[in-house]
Amino acid sequence: MKRSRRSRRLPRLPRRPLRKLLILVLVMLLLPIGLLFYYDTKLHRVDALANYSGRPSDTPGANWLIVGTDSREGLTQEQKDELATGDAEGERTDTIMLAHIPLTGKPMLISIPRDLYVPIPGMGSHKINAAFNDGGPQLLVQTVEGLTGLRIDHYAQIGFGGFDKVVDSVGGVKMCIDQPLRDPKAGLNLKAGCQKLNGKQALGLVRTRAFPNADLERVVNQRKFFSALMKRGMSPAVFLNPFRLFPFMSGVASSVTVAKGDHLWNLAWLGFRLRGNFITTTTPTAGAEYTDDGDSLAVGDNTNEFFAYLRKGKTPPDELLSNG
Repeated sequence: MKRSRRSRRLPRLPRRPLRKLLILVLVMLLLPIGLLFYYDTKLHRVDALANYSGRPSDTPGANWLIVGTDSREGLTQEQKDELATGDAEGERTDTIMLAHIPLTGKPMLISIPRDLYVPIPGMGSHKINAAFNDGGPQLLVQTVEGLTGLRIDHYAQIGFGGFDKVVDSVGGVKMCIDQPLRDPKAGLNLKAGCQKLNGKQALGLVRTRAFPNADLERVVNQRKFFSALMKRGMSPAVFLNPFRLFPFMSGVASSVTVAKGDHLWNLAWLGFRLRGNFITTTTPTAGAEYTDDGDSLAVGDNTNEFFAYLRKGKTPPDELLSNG
């Protein structure tokens, strides 16, 4: 005997539970979007990308200028002591990196040594970190654009204050250290090998200059750490875990300064592009020279050739790339 058509119908959900389910799904979709916009309003912003006469026109891809400073703003005396930051006032650049996201090919994370001796508009030639120290983000952007011929599209800056919280919010960052590192001035005491660094340890690592070649070794560690942080921040363990994601977003929003017109989703896109396989290098130079600013690094033909490839949307050849 055939079953009736009515007997084969699936039971209907009561309207009230169905409505509650739809509301729950809607809330789950809208809450992250709402929080994204909320945290975006908390980002600090600065007019870093002002136009000026002779500014480079748009170049292929997107270019980020990423700056780490020694600003202690927002730190209590107890936190300064805990993080071994010292009490210096103002802010100077400890880190200058260029993130180049080409239209095709691998992204690049490029360290610009702070001792690179370059022309600074209105100041003559000095070490490049003097541009930020004396003229802030605008002058540093203009100086980097003059050096590279690239148009800077985005700007991001972070100081000591809040750096440790960003790292701790994602549960620490795994790093592999080639040698034991001990630097009391940076509050650093690390063993060799792969290990997870907390915020205090990570800050000490990117600050320390306790190497024979000082800054050139430090910029390598800074790139390694930045790469590891992006990989961790964009990992499912953080990105799909609200107990990690929201503190991470909050930490970034309270600690990072961006250019006017930049948003939290721009930072997320940068992290997404730098989460995996990309090229890291230091700007090639003509080597050491002694200048009015003391021991410096000279701009050479290899420096100009390196940035010429980027302006054309091409990856520089291996002989222009370096880990040091």
